[in-house]
Amino acid sequence: MSVDNQVNSGTLAANDDGRITLVEKQTVWKRFVHMQTLVFDQKMPDGRVIRIDREVHDHGSAAAILLYDAARNMVVFVRQFRPAVFMNGEPAFLLEVPAGLLDDDNAEDAIRREAMEESGYAVESVKYLFDMYASPGTLTEKVSLFFGRIDLDIKAGEGGGLDSEGEDLEVIALSLDDAFAMISTGEITDAKTIILLQWAMLNRQTL
Repeated sequence: MSVDNQVNSGTLAANDDGRITLVEKQTVWKRFVHMQTLVFDQKMPDGRVIRIDREVHDHGSAAAILLYDAARNMVVFVRQFRPAVFMNGEPAFLLEVPAGLLDDDNAEDAIRREAMEESGYAVESVKYLFDMYASPGTLTEKVSLFFGRIDLDIKAGEGGGLDSEGEDLEVIALSLDDAFAMISTGEITDAKTIILLQWAMLNRQTL
């Protein structure tokens, strides 16, 4: 186990309300996954201070987009392999909305790039919706969610992801209603995809 970064007691960091103080931070692994061990002091409502030891996974912020063809009332997904789902012993090729890490771009530029790389569709217009944390107990990743209009007849690229990143994505178009129904059947289990489909159903009169 390698350690390349540590915060000692001489450089304590506290949050705005003073209830949480960072005591120590260690990087224990850094490749695609950046794993850190964190030690905090937390002031409880009765005045006690307790020490908390946690691990956090940090690999940057991301963006995701629901691609929608209004004329056909259809949405575009990619199906891709997810190792963590595989390790749970479940079908590991998930249906998801296009998404990816920001890679130092702003969120809108990043999601336009990812939509093209993954689906092959150039987004006509992009609407920022909101940010989300998929698992704030262990992941620092904040995902910016977008809605984008496309024309299924106009494809600007091949899609399918990048060979250089080991991506092998299947592009799939479904009706919005069929896609939404796949949440209850367990055919769509990805959190960002579920959230975007629920947003679309709540706002379908203005899509």
